[in-house]
Amino acid sequence: MTTDVLRYAAFTTTPDGGNPAGVVLDATGLDDADQQKIAAEVGYSETAFVTRADDGYRVRYFSPLAEVAFCGHATIATAVALAQRDGHGELLFHTPAGEIPVTTTRGDDGLTRASLTSVPTSSREATPEEIADTLVALGWSTADLDSQHVPHVAFAGNHHLVLVLSSRERLASLNYDFDRLATLMTRFGWTTVQLVWPESDTVWHSRNPFPVGGVVEDPATGAAAAAFGGYLLATGRVTEPVRLTIRQGEDMGRPSLLTVDLNPADPRVTVSGTATPIV
Repeated sequence: MTTDVLRYAAFTTTPDGGNPAGVVLDATGLDDADQQKIAAEVGYSETAFVTRADDGYRVRYFSPLAEVAFCGHATIATAVALAQRDGHGELLFHTPAGEIPVTTTRGDDGLTRASLTSVPTSSREATPEEIADTLVALGWSTADLDSQHVPHVAFAGNHHLVLVLSSRERLASLNYDFDRLATLMTRFGWTTVQLVWPESDTVWHSRNPFPVGGVVEDPATGAAAAAFGGYLLATGRVTEPVRLTIRQGEDMGRPSLLTVDLNPADPRVTVSGTATPIV
């Protein structure tokens, strides 16, 4: 059986930017082993597998090594692929993490933009052990962290450690122990480590190691962006509705732009971006 796999770069307007995702719009008849094999062959950080449901679509996400409960950039890529096939509008994705409403629109520039709304977010302070072990794997020290932002483990469908760094230079110098970080992330149950630096109150730079998925780093991570929004909500740094811009992938040569909308009255987070086909 031949399976059609579409390829999109998410959170970018060019195929050589953003985060590549595989999209299988009809995964009917594919079992877990089939989907895992296809994801490994595609080789992107995630491939999304879609089947129809009565009120939307069922979507599963596989990295080259394992299934993940939720993937933001593959959700954006899938929504854009569906919009280009069926037209723009409202969608509902049933994922292992929960229901994800998605909206697609066509801009004046002709590009399709997708916005996903996460499951309710949550966040807790990271333990001293979690922080210390991660810093060892990264080759960093507590002096590299911004003392005004307490490290947290944030959730928006997956768990992500959030570390706010003291300088853009430290973020740019990421060069970590792949096996060591993968082992401790598996032990703590994290999907990525969210490393961020604030350019301003509304513009953040981010990098996301993803060794548990067999990938050194994601150039754009919608799930982690949603979790980061949850972190800001939980720590009381958002007192009124606000829109953030997250710049990611620049240090990898695959620049990405993610828009994050937060409202202190709602624990859910909206993440938006474009996606473009990879030919």
